[in-house]
Amino acid sequence: MTEKPIHDRIHAGMLDSFDEELELEIDDDRLDALTNEFSGHTANETLDRRIYFKELFRLQGELVKLQSWVQHQKLKVVVIFEGRDSAGKGGVIKRITQRLNPRICRVAALPAPSERERTQWYFQRYVSHLPAGGEIVLFDRSWYNRAGVERVMGFCTEADVEEFFRSVPEFERMLVRSGIVLIKYWFSITDEEQHLRFTMRIHDPLKQWKLSPMDVESRSRWEQYTKAKEAMLERTHITEAPWYVVQAVDKKRARLNCIAHLLEQIPYNEVGHAPVVLPPRIHSPNYSRGPIPAEMYVPARY
Repeated sequence: MTEKPIHDRIHAGMLDSFDEELELEIDDDRLDALTNEFSGHTANETLDRRIYFKELFRLQGELVKLQSWVQHQKLKVVVIFEGRDSAGKGGVIKRITQRLNPRICRVAALPAPSERERTQWYFQRYVSHLPAGGEIVLFDRSWYNRAGVERVMGFCTEADVEEFFRSVPEFERMLVRSGIVLIKYWFSITDEEQHLRFTMRIHDPLKQWKLSPMDVESRSRWEQYTKAKEAMLERTHITEAPWYVVQAVDKKRARLNCIAHLLEQIPYNEVGHAPVVLPPRIHSPNYSRGPIPAEMYVPARY
């Protein structure tokens, strides 16, 4: 059996890459279909799939260029993603990181603080996740937990919140002065949209894990979260680190809009790379490859 020509194999690899993106979208498509049924709008009213993929791949190509620029210039980039539960933060983070090097671009999604961490300076556990030169850190929720979920759910006092509002502008100005590029996004959805997304998660066995008891409780506290969000945006929107609001009811548009905006926040150029030349294969006449026992192989079921 002859081996496929190299260009055929490269083409097949490109198709596999496309299939990976399609696989990523399968759950979202099923969710969209169910949401459309409940909300009364048709799939044609959402962004055309061909346009979405074309733009997503183009923007991801630009993110790769940005990654090279950040590494080349030793930039330190922090991007904060905040918003209500099910607002789509994880979806856009997934699309940003999908083609990037995890050693350069990583996600910080911190769990609830430990007993020891609760006695620390509030910002302390976040500081250890800040980037060094040549790194991008995406915070899937951040120190703004204090102004949101902690405040609404009663995990801190109003005095704690007031101290946070006094401290966070200076903390962020200090980060910016140290050379960190700090970008903050709030993902905005409607009450009706969150209700639909929660309902679909309840009925989708592949996504039920996304609904924590805290998420369920947040539904009854919509207005409290709204008031907390308004106070947070008003008191922490500073010149050095402004907030940007992403309209996120349409998830696909939100992803494209957020990525396109992110690319505009950091001036970058394409970094030239020397052409890669593979060295000649070294053959050792004394080497003989030994057999691998059959029981060590994973069964070829597919």
